[in-house]
Formats: sequence, C-alpha cells, structure tokens
Amino acid sequence: MNQFNVDKDISIAKTIHKDVYINANIFETSKEKIFADTWQWIGHEELVGAPSTLYPFTLLENYLNEPLLLSKGENGVLHCMSNVCTHRGNLLITDPCKAHDIRCKYHGRRFDLDGCFKSMPEFKEVKNFPTEDDNLKKLPLYKWGNMFFTSLNNKFSPDTFFKTISDRVNWLPLQDFKFKPDYSKEYKVKANWALYCENYLEGFHIPFVHAGLNSVIDYGNYTTEIFEYSNLQLGIAKGDEVFFELPSTSIDFGKKVAAYYFWVFPNMMFNFYPWGLSVNIVQPIAIAESVVKFYTFIWKEELFNTGAGGNLAIVELEDEEIVENVQKGIRSRFYKHGRYSVSREQGTHHFHRLLAEFLK
Repeated sequence: MNQFNVDKDISIAKTIHKDVYINANIFETSKEKIFADTWQWIGHEELVGAPSTLYPFTLLENYLNEPLLLSKGENGVLHCMSNVCTHRGNLLITDPCKAHDIRCKYHGRRFDLDGCFKSMPEFKEVKNFPTEDDNLKKLPLYKWGNMFFTSLNNKFSPDTFFKTISDRVNWLPLQDFKFKPDYSKEYKVKANWALYCENYLEGFHIPFVHAGLNSVIDYGNYTTEIFEYSNLQLGIAKGDEVFFELPSTSIDFGKKVAAYYFWVFPNMMFNFYPWGLSVNIVQPIAIAESVVKFYTFIWKEELFNTGAGGNLAIVELEDEEIVENVQKGIRSRFYKHGRYSVSREQGTHHFHRLLAEFLK
C-alpha cells in the first residue's frame, strides 16, 4: 500500500491516508522532507528596524528548533544566518540588541554583522584557519511587503511560492500595513498541523460550521484557484457587507471581494480583508498538537473587525472544535480514506497531492 498516493483526478481520488496525521515516523520525516525544504515565516520588518540591530529567533520552535539570527548592518543591508557559534556551538545572541559585531560569550569568537568570521583569541597556532566553515551559515531572506521569510535548504525559489499571490494583490500598499501585537493571538489546537491546514483549504464547511461568516460571505460564488505551491480562496460579499474597492487594473475588478484567503505550502495563510491582513502560521508541536499564531496587520483601522474579517476569534474556535474532533475520529479502525467534493474541495486535494509529492 502506498500511503502517499493521491490521484490527480479529483473525481476518482481518495484522500491521503490517515497515517499522515497519526504516524510518529511520518511526523518526524516531515521535518526534513517538508518544512526544511520550504519557505517559512520569520516575522515583520520592525524586528530589525534600525541599523546594527540583531534579532534572534527559533525557526518553528518545538519542531524544527533551528536557532537563527536576523541582522541589519550599519549600511542597512539585511542578513539571515545561523545563530550558533562555529567554534563550540554556543548560542550567540539570546535577546534582541544593537551591536557593531557578533561576539560569542563562551570563548570570544567574533563575526561581522553579515556572519563572516572576524577574529578568535588563542588560535594563532591553529593551521588552515579560518576557512569558510568558520563563517556563520547564511540563509536566504525573502521580503514580501513588510514580511520576512527564509528557507533552511534553499531548495526552491521564493517566486515559486509567493509570486502568483503577491501579483494578485500588488495594488495593496503592504508597506503601510502596521503590525498590531495587541490584536495578534496564539491558539493551541489538539490536532495535527495538516488537519488544520486542510480544513482551512475548503469553504465546503462554512455553511455548517461558521454561521457568522456564512451570513456575510456569498457561498454560492465562493471559488478556489490552484497554483503550484499555493492557492487562493476568493470570498465574495453578500449584499452591502464590506468589500474591497478594487482598482481597474485588478483581475478581480467588478467583484465584491470580501476576502482573499491565500495559502502557501505547507503551513502559511495570508488573509486579506478591507481592513488589512491576518497572517496565520501553523506550527507543528506533536503528532496531535499544533500552535496557530495569528499576526494582525492593520491598513484601515475604521474597518477592523467588520465583514468577512470580523469575529475571527469565534471562527477560529469553531474550526478548532471541528479539527480536534477529526483528530479523534481518524484514529478509528474503520477509517482509512475519504473522497473529495469535485466542486468544493479542490484546495484540500491540492494540499494532499503536495504532501504526497514531498513525502515520497
């Protein structure tokens, strides 16, 4: 049996095997085969706003657990690199700070703000030193609007993941979107990360799970568009509900777009509303546990919490209840696969095929 076989024809395909959500080996394998190979969220540009700023972070804490460092040089150039000293593996920077270079507090090794080795005490007698291995490992850094992303293995161009969706909303002044920590939230979900994502990827459940959202979204005109490593669910407003004032240059001009729901494989959601943007990052913690982080960026404060972008906390709790029950249900000996609605579950089918592609 091939656990990862999902037919490209949605009308005959079965959903990916339930082992993806309950098997410990698959959960561990996904670290390298899925998450280390793809692009991951770092944060917003205010983290390193001023020159000579250092910002340490852990990429997918409690899962990948990779210590990384953002830096902005005195010349304003941004860098993303390993936060581990190349001498004995000590963490270099533990708190955000300003500095002219990076100094290890263990044995005094120094690096420039771009990660290049600078100096090391008591190493005069060491032969063939320094080498490239003594520099901090540099990682790619991708910037979309005021958001940063990186990839551990740099296997794919960021354009493969982001260009189609960024082009779709290129009329939005993303640089004017302001991060609001007070509006941002974090949720613990007792379900596998992939279950949470596949629930997000279809609007099929909206009339059954989200009464409030269903009252402002025109379910009959809800559509899904599939791209290579991303997709878009387009929410159309009912009646006089809030919608975007689209420029004539937009491909969606003439539509009452209430929300752009963009998803980027494997675990990132970018939900654009007339008031701004809600970024949702799904972090795996354990086989049946995830943390979902909501980062809120405000564009038009007067529209906040209206229309499709209103009561997001309630929508989140409704989704949590469903996916947590699914996590319990799929452990049944009587469940292996499901089938797809051809008209409503294209996004979930696409996600399952990507999982199959990467896990193979």
